[in-house]
Amino acid sequence: MAKASARHILVSSEEECLDLKKRIDEGEDFGELAAAHSSCPSGQRGGSLGSFGPGQMVPEFDTAVFNGEVGVVQGPVKTDFGYHLLEVTERTD
Repeated sequence: MAKASARHILVSSEEECLDLKKRIDEGEDFGELAAAHSSCPSGQRGGSLGSFGPGQMVPEFDTAVFNGEVGVVQGPVKTDFGYHLLEVTERTD
């Protein structure tokens, strides 16, 4: 069964999400930005969500995690919670 480990940053607007993605692309640290900006409690762990399988996250997030490239920041991914930047740190099929 597939498993993935990922980290994310959750914010309320697409604009803020795009700004944070640009900052990461320019070399700022994902974990530090998660701690400073994410509205999810995982932000205090650098955005780490730990390990999980398909179907354990909301569908939009699940699709991005299990289909996106490992080690590449994806997003904005819109869910009912807000806008996410996410990075799959590890995945097994």
